[in-house]
Amino acid sequence: PLSPAAVVGAGLGGSAAAYFLQQHFGPQVQLDVYEAASVGGRLATVTVNKQQYESRGASIHALSLHMQDFVKILGLKHRREVAGKSAIFSGEHFVLEETDWYLLNLFRLWWHYGISFLRLQMWVEEVMEKFMRIYKYQAHGYAFSSLEELLRSLGGEAFVNMTQRSVAESLLEVGVTQRFVDDVIAAVLRSSYGQSVLVPAFAGAMLLAGAQGRTWAVEGGNKLVCSGLLKLTKANVISARVTGISLHSSEGRALYQVHYENAEGQGSAFYDMVVVTTPLHPSRSNFTFENFDPPIADFPGAFQPSVTSVVHGYLNSSYFGFPDPKLFPFTSILTTDTPDLFFHAMDNICPVNISAAFRRKQPQEAAVWRVLSQQPLDKQQLKTLFRSYYSVQVTEWQTYPRYDAAKALPPIVLHENLFYLSGVEWVASSMEMIAVAAKNVALLAYNRWHQDLEKIDQKDLMHKVKTEL
Repeated sequence: PLSPAAVVGAGLGGSAAAYFLQQHFGPQVQLDVYEAASVGGRLATVTVNKQQYESRGASIHALSLHMQDFVKILGLKHRREVAGKSAIFSGEHFVLEETDWYLLNLFRLWWHYGISFLRLQMWVEEVMEKFMRIYKYQAHGYAFSSLEELLRSLGGEAFVNMTQRSVAESLLEVGVTQRFVDDVIAAVLRSSYGQSVLVPAFAGAMLLAGAQGRTWAVEGGNKLVCSGLLKLTKANVISARVTGISLHSSEGRALYQVHYENAEGQGSAFYDMVVVTTPLHPSRSNFTFENFDPPIADFPGAFQPSVTSVVHGYLNSSYFGFPDPKLFPFTSILTTDTPDLFFHAMDNICPVNISAAFRRKQPQEAAVWRVLSQQPLDKQQLKTLFRSYYSVQVTEWQTYPRYDAAKALPPIVLHENLFYLSGVEWVASSMEMIAVAAKNVALLAYNRWHQDLEKIDQKDLMHKVKTEL
């Protein structure tokens, strides 16, 4: 039997990995989860006027089946939707404005961009339809030992290629116009990944699926999923920063020593299995692997710096061409890729607890806005966006991989029972993508531990799953 296992990181990846490991290995598995900061990782909140607001990763796509499951199992609720309109700003004018009227929106898209909008939808739907196969495979206990194998099983070589070429190239190929890519696709990618249309096609497709579908969030804050899963698994959460892992052999099985630092100093503990869910990246962690032969290689690629400023203040609507703030109709502003635009997106955000009586602030009132940018905003930039403000809370992150040129995807298996979860973000970065990867790692660990090789990297899974039904 598997006795102690360690999970490094208590964000969504770590909490979901702990939960799925216990699901597969049974309740007797002892789980230690190491977290240097706070449970929830990037799913953090900030407090303004005694109310909490999501500082990042706020919306979950309707098709996120694992996230839906977590919320059900934990007895959490979907946060009440507060409608709002969005628009895309070029720095001088709005290139696209949403209205209250769905048909008019479609008509406007149609009028401006012709058939591009339909072609985009068909492209995204085709990718999503194939991606949804993962739930069937996982329900039947199948796992994949590399990200390439996982992608191949869903959409063949075409899916693997989509991690190596840009979303712009893929869309132009299916007949979407350059203008639609520059105005609409660029704005959506900037508003979350903070990057251009050179993002890989797969990451782009997953993000665009969320941009056009129903999305939801967790009442009380998305981070409640993480703390909830850890409580449910009765995991032992250790407040410490893991500095490295060294390999020891014992009776033909690998034994791992996890080294950590906390307030008391340095310590270490031994485990049969370790899942690392924090980015193993020279710029992100000074993590060492000792006694591994061959040594564990360095991880290529870099992370994109991004800054969230949560500002409580009065919007300067005249900057957006609305001298009278009462007439400003938008709650969310996306931006095109214009050299002198200093922010990626901004939205008038609602607290994580929304009462039935809650109403969104009018544009002429002081409201809480979340501004995403690459650099911290200076006084002049804040003055451009806000007539005046009470408070600004700035969080600097390295949230998303810099999806530059084609890179090989990171490995999942680092050694016999040592797994790496965060590499999945190089395929696409979303809460659901991380949950899918966590389930895959748990199944992979279980199948390898029990030598059930029939359940790993199987070819022609669609056929197998059909016959098993």
